[in-house]
Amino acid sequence: MKNIFLIGMPSSGKSTLGKRIADALHYRFIDTDKLIIREEGRSIAEIFADSGEDYFREAEQRVLRTIKPGGSLVVSTGGGMPCFHENMAYINATGISVFLDVPVEILAKRMLVHAQDDRPLHSPSDPELLANLRQRYITRFPIYSQANVVVSGETTGDEILQRIGKLL
Repeated sequence: MKNIFLIGMPSSGKSTLGKRIADALHYRFIDTDKLIIREEGRSIAEIFADSGEDYFREAEQRVLRTIKPGGSLVVSTGGGMPCFHENMAYINATGISVFLDVPVEILAKRMLVHAQDDRPLHSPSDPELLANLRQRYITRFPIYSQANVVVSGETTGDEILQRIGKLL
């Protein structure tokens, strides 16, 4: 069966919804950020601090290319993964891409509620969080919008399954 790649901004629900979708389809769920952390033996924040964003984007590309077509996987990608190294083309060539298009105001609220400082590009303690999210969203939207399915607003796993059912 085809892999399903969930793409979108940080805190758009890729991991939360991905686990639910995987359970419903009897697929395996994987999170590319967790794969990178395991491969590198350090956190995303440490990778950014020690080796820089370019190195991290190369690590994302390496991990993504290990995901082969037909693996019956639901894959939660890092927010920036589709935007570098022709990753969006690879995602679309090897599975079904689903863009979780959540308004930046909701993303910022979620980040503040979870208050995780493990996102090197979006710290909840940043007073400019909303403005920075808005700018990054604008920059990434042309790539994200290349997804096979676009789901706007807050959604459920069931809604996504209905939308992708015919593509599986």
